[in-house]
Amino acid sequence: MTDLLNPSELEAALDLGNLDLTSRDEMINELTNRDGIILDIVNGHIRENLEDELVQEALKTGVDLRHYSQEIEKELAAVEAASITDYIGESKKIAQLHKEMKQCDSILEQMEQMLGTFQQDLGSISTEIQTLQEKSLEMSVKLGNRKELKTKLSTFLDNIVVSPKLVETIVNTSVVEPPFMDALHELDQKLQFAEAEQHTLASNDVSDVLDKLKTKAVIKIRLYILEKVQEYKKPMSNYQVLQETLLKFKYYYEFLVTHSPSTAAEIKLEYVDTVSKVYFSYFKTYQSRLIRLEFEEVPTKADVMGAEDESRRSIQLSMFSSSKTIRSRSTVFTLGNRDELINNQLEWPVIIPVHSADKKFPYEAIFRSVQFSLIDNVCAEYGFLVHFFKVRGEKAQILFTNVMERTLSLLIKSVESYMEKCYDCIGIMLCAHITMHYHELMKKRGFGALVGFHNQLLQILWPRFTFVLSQNIHSIRETDPGRLTELDTRPHFITRRFGEFYSAIHTLNDKFPNDQTVRSMSLLQVEVENVVLRMAAEFRGRQDQLVFLINNYDLMLSVMQCRSTDTNKEVLSIQELLNKRINEYVDEVLLPHFGGMISFVKDNEKMLESAGPGSPKIKVNEGYINQLVRGFNQDHKKSIDSINSDVMRRFTNFNNGTVILQSALTKMIQYYSRFHKILSQPPFKTLPCRMDMINVHHVMVEVKKYKNQF
Repeated sequence: MTDLLNPSELEAALDLGNLDLTSRDEMINELTNRDGIILDIVNGHIRENLEDELVQEALKTGVDLRHYSQEIEKELAAVEAASITDYIGESKKIAQLHKEMKQCDSILEQMEQMLGTFQQDLGSISTEIQTLQEKSLEMSVKLGNRKELKTKLSTFLDNIVVSPKLVETIVNTSVVEPPFMDALHELDQKLQFAEAEQHTLASNDVSDVLDKLKTKAVIKIRLYILEKVQEYKKPMSNYQVLQETLLKFKYYYEFLVTHSPSTAAEIKLEYVDTVSKVYFSYFKTYQSRLIRLEFEEVPTKADVMGAEDESRRSIQLSMFSSSKTIRSRSTVFTLGNRDELINNQLEWPVIIPVHSADKKFPYEAIFRSVQFSLIDNVCAEYGFLVHFFKVRGEKAQILFTNVMERTLSLLIKSVESYMEKCYDCIGIMLCAHITMHYHELMKKRGFGALVGFHNQLLQILWPRFTFVLSQNIHSIRETDPGRLTELDTRPHFITRRFGEFYSAIHTLNDKFPNDQTVRSMSLLQVEVENVVLRMAAEFRGRQDQLVFLINNYDLMLSVMQCRSTDTNKEVLSIQELLNKRINEYVDEVLLPHFGGMISFVKDNEKMLESAGPGSPKIKVNEGYINQLVRGFNQDHKKSIDSINSDVMRRFTNFNNGTVILQSALTKMIQYYSRFHKILSQPPFKTLPCRMDMINVHHVMVEVKKYKNQF
């Protein structure tokens, strides 16, 4: 076995690695002999070897490492010899295995040859498959080309060939029947196709037939549409029904636009001319019939606020009488329920003259009916023009203007003519607000064709309103109280007119505020306040003047508050004037009865405040004070009753009279209480008459008896 392994192989087989002490010693010697090697590296290796388990075990048992190494070498040599013996024993099997491996190599070589032959066969098959694929692709392209050719040829034939059924339908079928519509679509398609393929022989062959069919279709469509347009001229025609009928055949006009533009232009021109005349005639007749239903009694230039063309009795009748004629009149200064037109009746059905022959209406109701009828017709007409004639934007506006221009001009001139002689301020403002409401309605519907028309109306209505309002202001400014009929302390008709007129204008102006209107009304209020002062100056007595002012201010305030809030500046202004005059009247009505006591209180309060109680400057007139005390004790009940009677007689408004009476009696008690207070201070408190004075609470009990007189 030792012969089989050379010394180098044996050494490699028995390589002990870190356990080879001889090699380790040589390595250490070599390391120590090297230049620059540090002793610490050697110590590190030594520590590593000492950490080995076998070395540690040998050190613990005290074994000689050299002797131990020799024993290990012997054991390894024995193991090696045993391994060689086993290998020699199995040599036959190894030889057999070698033989079998050679046989396998031979078989694998044969398989390799077979696979190479198979690979060559597969290569030839792949080439054949590729050739078949190319042929298949070529055949597929040819098939696709043939199919495409078939489709195009089929489409071409379908679009170019004119069938007998198509000819029969176009020539003999009525235009209102569905088959004619279908045939017209087919003819349109063939005409467009023939025009696109006019370079082909087939197209030239059928062009004559298609032209004849086109001419026949154009003639029939033209006659039908013109016939429907002429029906507009028939009396009692329903325009919207005719429009709906034409819209069902709007494709006919498209066909004419495409294949006979001159015929389409003729039809459009005929439609515009006919419908324009129809609308003009309709609105002219409708408006003339409605104007006959207007109230016979309408305001004139004499019906201004300062005019005295009617007696006070006729004014009262205009508000309270149940007479049909007076109740139906369009009032000049009172709104009444006229604002219902813009609150709830804007979209009510229009007035039918035949059904309303026995009724009368104010002008604003007639104006609303005409404007709402116009809106209905205009919206329907604009929609028809857009859908039938296929126009949009500016073209649609131009076409609409051509149709409605005469009618709109008629209505503008009619309103302008009426406004030249109209003096109904409330009616004019209602017409302006109706116009603005309808303008907003058109904006919500997205319809702007009437913007210019509405602006023209407002340019007529607002200047006229301002003019008539200025006439009323002028009439108030020029009013001469000396020329009026006999004045009394009751409210004057001018103040009533102003209160009602202010409430009417304020109510309407809240919906669409107008600064010019507010300024004009403020100027009117100033003039009314001035004329009331001038009329009050006609009375000789101050009490009569104050009663007249209070009654008129109270009337204006009561009427104005019906439709205005208490925070309105005009209402607050009148309220301030009223309160000022009431305070002044209270002082005036107390003076005849308690003037001495009031003067005594005012004079001595100032003296006591400046000089102080007990001052020698204060002079005591005992006789005069006794007279005041006795007079109050004897006459205060009669004086209170007299004041009550005077207030009840002079003031027409019971609520206002109650306020004035309570103010007067309250002020009287205040003066009497102050009189008590003065006499309770020196030098008056020693007067014997103090014992005769009536207690303030007794006077208050007496006053309470008059609390509910009104």
